[in-house]
Amino acid sequence: MAKKTVLRKPKGFLDVYKHKPGAEKDRTHYCPGCGHGILHKLVAEALEDLDVVDRTVLMSPVGCSVFAYYYFDTGHFQVAHGRAPAVATAVSRANPDAITISYQGDGDLAAIGGNNILQAANRGENFVVFFVNNAIYGMTGGQMAPTTLEGQKTTTTPYGRNPLTDGYPIKMCEVISQLYAPVYVTRTSLHDNANVRKTRNAVRKAIQNVKEKKGFSFVEVLGMCPSGWKMSSTDAQRWIEEEMIPVFPLGVYKDVTDEDRSSIDRPTPVHEVDRVLEALDVTTEKAELLSKREVEPRYANPSIRASGFGGQGIMSMGQAIARVGMKYGYEVSWLPSYGPEMRGGTANCSVKVQENKIGACEATEPTVIIAMNRPSLERFEKILQPDGTIIYNSTLIEVEPTREDAEVYPVPITGLADDLGNTRVQSMVGVGAFAGVTDLFDPEEVIKLLPEMFGSKASLIELNEKAVRAGYEYVKENF
Repeated sequence: MAKKTVLRKPKGFLDVYKHKPGAEKDRTHYCPGCGHGILHKLVAEALEDLDVVDRTVLMSPVGCSVFAYYYFDTGHFQVAHGRAPAVATAVSRANPDAITISYQGDGDLAAIGGNNILQAANRGENFVVFFVNNAIYGMTGGQMAPTTLEGQKTTTTPYGRNPLTDGYPIKMCEVISQLYAPVYVTRTSLHDNANVRKTRNAVRKAIQNVKEKKGFSFVEVLGMCPSGWKMSSTDAQRWIEEEMIPVFPLGVYKDVTDEDRSSIDRPTPVHEVDRVLEALDVTTEKAELLSKREVEPRYANPSIRASGFGGQGIMSMGQAIARVGMKYGYEVSWLPSYGPEMRGGTANCSVKVQENKIGACEATEPTVIIAMNRPSLERFEKILQPDGTIIYNSTLIEVEPTREDAEVYPVPITGLADDLGNTRVQSMVGVGAFAGVTDLFDPEEVIKLLPEMFGSKASLIELNEKAVRAGYEYVKENF
């Protein structure tokens, strides 16, 4: 009986691109002849063949690569422009058995992300970077990229790139390979079948390096962009061979994957956590501290959104709550968010204090909101979980919350700070009020942390001590 051939997508891909908008869920959105689709397939095949699909986490930054999460059946992080190596560092360190991949274009990696990629490479982080070099900003209109060739016409260099005014094309493999830490740096191309095969081998080697925890791998791939270059697919392939490769020579620029670097003592995430906890003396105190607390179920494991305008100490408030939570041995997170105006503009932060691991740091559905001004109250009470808690600054907020299902605590936070002689301590008044409402921790434990937060200036520490107690005592006396 003849052997039956079954054609299918590699398991690294989703069977149906369910995240992709529109009706066509069976094909990619990339332009005909685009290099991204080819590289996607090579990566997906490698993930299946190396049996690491379920362990893979892929960073999708800005550019055409932003939509990688449409297609790969892996974990994903959608990251800010150029910051994929920074997020990949966090993912790799927190999950040392993960196959962490940063998939970036030239406008993303070599421009705004230039420092991010250099620092990650210099640290020798254990992840792989697939860097698609198509010499142009392909997604946003065809502007000049850091890799645009001399004389190449783009929407921002209509007469061609002029080195005197625009600089020269940045050669990332040449730059990265000069650093000591990277173990594998190579440049390949997708312009013909022979080079696609070489790219396939490079992709597999790089992913295998991550799997074996050998360190940082960097694979630069010259890819076609027919739409951005304003030419046919076949002409685009020819253009890589005739124009790009002379500027960006193909080949392996560094390969020390077989070098014995066992003398390098890489700290594991566990070691780092132990070091932090030891420095904070958490290991000796947390059991005793937690045994003293009797927290109502509604206040246990709070997801907190603290908000106000810049200058009210919103970030300090969130940091204090997170720090004392860590002191008690909770899992904590603190995520800041600033408006563009900074001081005087909007500012808020998400804080989570949990008994279990925290999956998402942002408090998108908070159980507690601390609102320091009216815009913050009106904005964040809308996303408060049912039967949540609202602590609001009644000195500056003249209206009451509209949520009838919430437990409401109007506290004159700014007024209490003014009574102490300095409005700037209102953030610590807010922390004291939070402690008074939730009984999550003893305010004296916050006070012990003040020297870490505000330095050794005795008068400043003393004033903030009074602020914490003022907020706490107001709640206990009035509610």
